[in-house]
Amino acid sequence: MPNVMIRKNEAGALLFYVAKKDMEETIASVEQDSAERWGGEVALTDGSRWYIDPISPPPSFPTTLRFRRVDD
Repeated sequence: MPNVMIRKNEAGALLFYVAKKDMEETIASVEQDSAERWGGEVALTDGSRWYIDPISPPPSFPTTLRFRRVDD
């Protein structure tokens, strides 16, 4: 379960960065993205999927969280 830094870019999109893999991708969708909860399955623009247990209340960005990769 790698530590992932999530931050917003200039356009307001969320970026997903894994330092150990030097991988940065834009988040395409988040399963639960509301004022009450954030998380679940996260899809990236490269097609990969990651998971984090939903967080309540949602985190403020930038933040570092632990995700696990969802296997196809």
